[in-house]
Amino acid sequence: MEHVSKLSSKGQITIPADLRKAIGIEPGDMLIYELQGKSVTLKKVDPFDTAYHAAVGETLGEWNSPEDEEAFNDL
Repeated sequence: MEHVSKLSSKGQITIPADLRKAIGIEPGDMLIYELQGKSVTLKKVDPFDTAYHAAVGETLGEWNSPEDEEAFNDL
């Protein structure tokens, strides 16, 4: 199945409705582009688990000091 979309002056394209339905994407969904040579694969990104990341983020507080920022600034 092939489709054609025109690139806008802002670098935007419209994904045809049947393709959006086929891969299950809706407005607001996050997509990932994977470059393979001169071809691009488009995939839906799994939803972000806010509660999980908030819980994990609290355990990482020890690495969030001005000293850590200075030590890791060049990485």
